[in-house]
Amino acid sequence: MDSNMLTLEKFEEASEIVRKVTSETKLIYSDFFSNQTGNKVYLKPENMQLTGAYKLRGAYYKISTLTPEERAKGLITASAGNHAQGVAYAAKKYGVKAVIVMPTTTPLMKVNRTKSYGAEVVLKGNVYDEACEYAYQLAEENGYTFIHPFDDLAVATGQGTIAMEIFKELPLVDYILVPIGGGGLATGVSTLAKLLNPKIKVIGVEPAGANCMQESLEAGEVLTLPGVNTIADGTAVKTPGKNIFPYIKENLDGIITVPDEELVVSFLDVVENHKMVVENSGLLTVAALRHLDVKDKKIVSILSGGNMDIITMSSVVQQGLIFRDRIFTVSVLLPDKPGELSKVSDVIAQQNGNVIKLEHNQFVSINRNAAVELRITLETFGTEHKNQIIDALEKSGYQPRQVRTNI
Repeated sequence: MDSNMLTLEKFEEASEIVRKVTSETKLIYSDFFSNQTGNKVYLKPENMQLTGAYKLRGAYYKISTLTPEERAKGLITASAGNHAQGVAYAAKKYGVKAVIVMPTTTPLMKVNRTKSYGAEVVLKGNVYDEACEYAYQLAEENGYTFIHPFDDLAVATGQGTIAMEIFKELPLVDYILVPIGGGGLATGVSTLAKLLNPKIKVIGVEPAGANCMQESLEAGEVLTLPGVNTIADGTAVKTPGKNIFPYIKENLDGIITVPDEELVVSFLDVVENHKMVVENSGLLTVAALRHLDVKDKKIVSILSGGNMDIITMSSVVQQGLIFRDRIFTVSVLLPDKPGELSKVSDVIAQQNGNVIKLEHNQFVSINRNAAVELRITLETFGTEHKNQIIDALEKSGYQPRQVRTNI
C-alpha cells in the first residue's frame, strides 16, 4: 500500500482528506524577518492547528488508509508530543483506541493534551527512540496497529499537504524551510514541492545537538547518533527514518543546523513581532533564516508547532533576555565602608539602568577594606545600553566584570 504513496495523486487525495480535521493556516508575511534578511519571508503557522502542530495531517491521513480491521485492533505510536496528539485526536474521530508512548522528558502540557483526546499515555525512556522501541514491544504483545510518527510514506504524504497549501497561496515561492526530526515532514514537503516545481529549493533545518539527518546524508546511509542534546524536544531524534531516507536524498537541497541559543532569541522575535507562541522545534526555520545566504527571494518558514508548556516558556523568555543583553550581571569590588553601595547605585541610576537583584558578598577576601564583591543584575534596553553602563562604572573608578546571569 505504501509503495503507491508520495505521488501527486496521493498528495491531492490526502489534501482533501486532512481538510476534514485541519484548520486553515494561511501564510503570514513577516515585515520583521523580511527586513532582517533582505528577502520576502512568509510564515506557515502550523502552530495554529487544532492540536497545536502539523502532525494531525499525517496521523489522520495514515489512519484513513487503514482497513476497519486494522483500526479495530487499536492504534499505538511513540511521540515526543505532537504526533501523539495527532494520533489521539484522529483515533477519537474514528472511534478507536489509541495508546501513546511518550519519553519521560515530554513537557507536561503535551502529555495532558494527549490524554484529553482520550488516549492512554505511557511514559517510557528519555528520548523518542527509547519510547519508540517500547511502543513496538507493546504493539507486538497486544496486536495494536503501529502508526509511525515519521518513517511511514502514508504519514509523510499527509504531512506534504502543507506544500500543496503553500503553492496555492504563493505559486512563485523560491525556498521552503522545513524542520527535521525524523524526516517525515521534510519528506512530504520536499517531494511534493519538487513535483510541483523542480526548481524550488527545500532546505531542512535541524538542531545542532540532534542532527541525525545531516550526519546520515553526509554518510550516504541512515546513521544513529550516540545521543541528542537540544531544547527542541520535538526534533530530538537519534535515528532518521529508513523508509523515507531515499526521498530526502533525492529531494532535499541542503540542511542547516541551528544551536539552541538561536532558538531562544527566535522565540522572542516571533512573540514580539507576530504575537505567536511557537515551540522550539517550530522555531528552527525562523532561526535558519539568518543562515540562508540569499537575497530578494520568496521564502516560507514552516512553523511546525506551538505546544510549549509554561515552565519551558518562562525559561526561554529569561534566557532570551540574557542573550539579547536585556538583562545582565556585573561584578564590582568595593571597600566595605558605608555609602559605597549608594555611590554605585547613583552611577547606574544616572545611566537609566534598572537594578533587579543585588548580591553583596563580604567574604571574597580576607581584606574587607579592599574587596567586598557586589554583583548587580540589571535590566537594560540592549547591548548598547549595557556597554554604556559598564563604561560609566569604569569611569567612576570601578573595575566592572560581567559574570554569568542567574535569575
